[in-house]
Amino acid sequence: MRWRSGLVDSRWIRYSRSTEHTAETPQVRNPQLEATTLLGDGREARVLEPSPPAIDDGLFFADDPTAASSSDIVMPAGMPGHSDWNDILAERPEHADWVAQHWLGGERRMPDVPSKLTETRLALHRLAAYVIAPTRHSANGKFGLRYTHRGFGTPFFGLDRQVRVEGATLVDQRGDGTVRSAPITSLKAAADFLETAIDTETAAEHDSPEVGDVDADLEIDETAAHFLGHWFGMAFAALELVRSDPASVDPSRPQIWPGHFDPAIEVGDEDHRGSYGASPGDHGIDEPYLYLSIWYPDRIGIETVDGHGTDVWNAPSFTGSVLTLSDFPSGRDPVEVAAEFWLTARDQLG
Repeated sequence: MRWRSGLVDSRWIRYSRSTEHTAETPQVRNPQLEATTLLGDGREARVLEPSPPAIDDGLFFADDPTAASSSDIVMPAGMPGHSDWNDILAERPEHADWVAQHWLGGERRMPDVPSKLTETRLALHRLAAYVIAPTRHSANGKFGLRYTHRGFGTPFFGLDRQVRVEGATLVDQRGDGTVRSAPITSLKAAADFLETAIDTETAAEHDSPEVGDVDADLEIDETAAHFLGHWFGMAFAALELVRSDPASVDPSRPQIWPGHFDPAIEVGDEDHRGSYGASPGDHGIDEPYLYLSIWYPDRIGIETVDGHGTDVWNAPSFTGSVLTLSDFPSGRDPVEVAAEFWLTARDQLG
């Protein structure tokens, strides 16, 4: 089953109108069509999640969720030149929960940091780098991942296939309308479920966790997994604002780099280029944090002081800026906080 803009399959209508979709009962997902159906006024919607059909050409081999062919398209909040989901909420406040939960606008808030975040982050990092990303790579040579509701996953690839994590569940959706799911247990079980092999080379980076015992239980805490989904959704919403800002030079598309397990983009000319990302935590900073990592600080005369950073470039282990989640100002939309941090750091970089 392939979806096209403006074509609403009867199975999709039944799904979009149902009231409860849990990680225990994963459904066929087409996020863009779900949002367009919710609008119900003939306009197309744009969301932050990947949607079918699979894209088989171009640099990313993936859909661009915020690409718009006309001004009569509803975009994530803050995107320039378009109506956005906050405009919709002004007319239809009954959609507030749905819009906020998908990080498209409204009153967006990060949940409290769960106690088992670190263990779950490391487990899902291993799953992403050694099983999920290589599954996509084997089809089209690309391993970038994206935010999906309640978690993360691949863009659509091959014959409209998507592999994603919803809480503590691994989901394999196919273009014929079938969806299989299984609890996340071990790396070996996940690879067997996806009919693939564990790959320790393709997507791993220097700071990826070791592959470890592939038969051991990954011990995913569902609350922590959902927190990660919110962190990724917040990051994609803010990164799209940075990407769409006219002063951002040659920005790339947001994607989750599975080796680092963080959403990021690249912005800047050949001297001022940097990586703008949202780490869920790592060996250097255990809590979630935002960062701008400067690629070529020597070219523009930026130095740290005794290796410990400065007031502006305060990153502890690289040249750049960081803002930890615990330092986010309370009561503000975290998407606005993140976008403001990145845009301010970009302007300081020059």
